[in-house]
Amino acid sequence: MFGKSKLGNICYYVSNIDKTEAFYRDVMGLELQRMEGDADTGGDWLLANTANGVDLIFFAMESRPGNSPIIVFEIADGGIDDIVSTLADNGVTIVTPVSHAPGGWSSEFTDPDGHVISMYQSAEAPRSLKKVA
Repeated sequence: MFGKSKLGNICYYVSNIDKTEAFYRDVMGLELQRMEGDADTGGDWLLANTANGVDLIFFAMESRPGNSPIIVFEIADGGIDDIVSTLADNGVTIVTPVSHAPGGWSSEFTDPDGHVISMYQSAEAPRSLKKVA
């Protein structure tokens, strides 16, 4: 299911977006873009592109050991609803059902040890790839 999906980004939950921006920009030397939040996603968030194409994304929200960072798989062809349904049918714990994310849709689930894994697809891709009879 995820064998042909590329690792799209790594998402961090941080307690203070301004301190995070200063640290990763001034100390780590990363180029950061401050993205404006909307009514669905909340406040501003940060995006840092890396040389290998894996983006680092920072959202201001409760941060505690074990819930951050989260590895995010990119679902390029769409079908996020189908994937979540298949995972649930296989007994996987769905942490966050398919929900709005900046520019698309995301969902989170856990592996057998409770590690959170996320997936994201663009709003331009269909949420389901199943043929309707």
